[in-house]
Amino acid sequence: MKIKHGMILAAGIGKRMQPLTLKTPKPLLEIQGETLLERALNLLINNGVEEVCINTHHLSDQIREYLSRFKFKANIEISSEEDLLLDTGGGAEKATKEFKKNPFFIINPDTLWSDKYYKEVQFLEKVYIENKKPCLLLVNKDLSLDKSFEGDFNLDGKLVSKDEKNKYIFTGLQIITRDSLNLINKKVFSMNEVWNKLINEKNLYGVESNQKFYHLNTFEMYKKISKMN
Repeated sequence: MKIKHGMILAAGIGKRMQPLTLKTPKPLLEIQGETLLERALNLLINNGVEEVCINTHHLSDQIREYLSRFKFKANIEISSEEDLLLDTGGGAEKATKEFKKNPFFIINPDTLWSDKYYKEVQFLEKVYIENKKPCLLLVNKDLSLDKSFEGDFNLDGKLVSKDEKNKYIFTGLQIITRDSLNLINKKVFSMNEVWNKLINEKNLYGVESNQKFYHLNTFEMYKKISKMN
């Protein structure tokens, strides 16, 4: 079995990346000649994803125009949130309706994705297929370039928990199904609400990444990462 569906979170306004994001949507910012969106798409498509939905809001016409210039080896659809931002959970719920009962990746292009992640994506997929549990790719916060992260989760074997002190950061990649998203009966909601329910039910799994973690969450971090070779 291969997971053939994926969703990219691209609707954010990118306030902390201003002034860069005043005229360019954050997913179209470039690092080493590649946009963040292209990096996320390549990671999914090169791992067998055939159907991708991208949610958009801020400067969405630029994302549509950008996608029209390339021929990707996947069917790409847009889920517009121009009228109302739905947050990460609500955005994913709206964008993945056509995926039905199929499992799918959700990826955040804020992370600097590269081919170094390919084997980890395959392992994440393997763990999901073996256990049929939503699964997050996590990284030890010691591997983060940005030392301001306090940690999101802990891992007990493969089981994810949240404690007073947390060792792991969410990388921005997960495998999930709509059954999990439908645990929250709201239109606008965060993925954190989904994860909290899954954690309480002991139904959220995690896989540890060994890659140095580069997350473009501020203008200062973008400048620092841009200078790296």
